[in-house]
Amino acid sequence: MAKDYFKIQGLGGKKILRGEVQINGAKNAVLKAMAAAILFKDEVKILNAPYTEDVKKTVTLLETAGAKVEVSEDAVNHSHVLKINTATLHNTDIDPEIAKSMRASVVMTGPMLSRYGKVSLVQPGGCVIGARPIDQFIEGYKKMGATVEFKDDVSIITAPEGGLRGAEIIFHLQTVGGTETLMMAAVLAKGVTVLKNCAMEPEITSLAEYLTSCGAKIEGIGTTTLTITGVEPLVSAGKPYVTIPDRIEAGSFLLLAALCGDDVKITTCEPKHLEVLISMLMDSGVPLQIGTDFIHVKNNGAVKNSELKTFNVRTHEYPGFATDLQPQVSVFLTQASGESIIFETIFEGRFKYTEDLIKMGANITIMNPREIMVKGGAELKAPEAEELRAHDIRAGFAVVMAALVASGESVINNIYYIDRGYERLEERLCALGAKVERVKGE
Repeated sequence: MAKDYFKIQGLGGKKILRGEVQINGAKNAVLKAMAAAILFKDEVKILNAPYTEDVKKTVTLLETAGAKVEVSEDAVNHSHVLKINTATLHNTDIDPEIAKSMRASVVMTGPMLSRYGKVSLVQPGGCVIGARPIDQFIEGYKKMGATVEFKDDVSIITAPEGGLRGAEIIFHLQTVGGTETLMMAAVLAKGVTVLKNCAMEPEITSLAEYLTSCGAKIEGIGTTTLTITGVEPLVSAGKPYVTIPDRIEAGSFLLLAALCGDDVKITTCEPKHLEVLISMLMDSGVPLQIGTDFIHVKNNGAVKNSELKTFNVRTHEYPGFATDLQPQVSVFLTQASGESIIFETIFEGRFKYTEDLIKMGANITIMNPREIMVKGGAELKAPEAEELRAHDIRAGFAVVMAALVASGESVINNIYYIDRGYERLEERLCALGAKVERVKGE
């Protein structure tokens, strides 16, 4: 793993960033579409794909399993095209080293088990942001007739003779990955599967609509109850999956522009996926123009941060405030006027980044593992003789935000996490007028 780091020259509270930033395809959508290719007889073509570290790892996972993956660059749309053919897939033991470093590897289990009858997986890893058990996945597979054996930290899951069977599965807690994974497992299962208390994130809807267009039978798309009738392996017949815009990336850049931008236009995004955040920022006093596929932070240099109003945040499953935007909004609230309470309902280990913000001068009190109080109006400064750290993908962007708001030069290490979710971040920030340098590590 490369030990690259960022050197960032802070803007000292000035709002001078200008230009356009194009939002990439959603990481959390493309990874699931890549896994879904296992359900198809023929090649699946994926358009508007980002090429983040997680996408690269998923390419390796598929190739290790025997699939053929072709990656090409779409220079016109500044994205990538993936072509995946799983006809030659022969290994359903998911690569343990990749699984340990990437939570999304667990979604491979659904289509592999449904198509080939067996799959094995070590406990998946990824960002350390709290407990993320896979018990709901396992219990769902058992209800569909599978047997599960645990051996040396590996789950060996085997479908019954004749394949998985339809079942009624109620998620005790809404789970995005669980909804996607069991939905894919049910697509080729025998009979009817009903999933209740499903998550409703746009990435789930996007995947379900594509699978349905290729022969799957999924009812209730976009609701908390999905009814899936099993079919034979799907056929794309050349119909591509078009990756939806990354709402978390769009929200991240929007919050950054609100603090550091004078005139920043965020393009190729879907504002409807960010209605809660947009409403909060407009009520706070950030001047926004909203289009069908863009968000424009306009004439923001005239707005002092001390004039911005604070607000409280409670993370929630979609369409509520996304947990993946919680670290970034915390940085925003350190600059507004007043006090805010942020309550994290999804992951209890997501406040590690506050240690770095406090080093920089932020006034943050950790009330408990799920709640912090942020007092605005802080003057952030780069910590002397001390480096900052990206604790996870989204916390990494938050620390970059804080470094840009601050005065002085900050060094941020562990930026591999940032690369997992944000493609060429330093180049895109520099194009807006920021001074961000990637220094190659050993």
